[in-house]
Amino acid sequence: MGEQRHVKFPQEVIDEYAAIGVDLVAMFSAGHLGTRMGVQIVEASPERVVGTMPVEGNTQPYGLLHGGASAVLAETLGSVGAMLHAGSSKIAVGVDLNCTHHRGVRSGLVTGVATPLHRGRSTATYEIVISDEQGKRVCSARLTCMLRDVNPSDAAQYVPPTG
Repeated sequence: MGEQRHVKFPQEVIDEYAAIGVDLVAMFSAGHLGTRMGVQIVEASPERVVGTMPVEGNTQPYGLLHGGASAVLAETLGSVGAMLHAGSSKIAVGVDLNCTHHRGVRSGLVTGVATPLHRGRSTATYEIVISDEQGKRVCSARLTCMLRDVNPSDAAQYVPPTG
């Protein structure tokens, strides 16, 4: 699994973070948990974040995609969108996650697409639709993040995922 190397970011976003010395790809990766689960972010902008996750290794005892795995994918994608919306002076902190599971999946890859429902100064809410390889909806999720100012200690706490 490893680091996210093929994420497409808008050039202005890359430039904004490069100016303050931040490795944007590592910062907006799936993190340690997402990396262990095989989450790959393939496209990222404040308007749309797309990521994938294998079903294999992320199932519950009945062999179906675990609802918690869908929640991890949803929160990862919505958080990336919220962070990109907020810009480099703020961080996004999830405060509410709601997931409705529509159908079971036993194999293959699921794809999540996060799009904004609300992008304000202090909160951002994203809808995340997770679908199977046939395009059938597996899960509908909604994530609201609080956007708060970055403190100097935030950068010291950030530990980039390792491959």
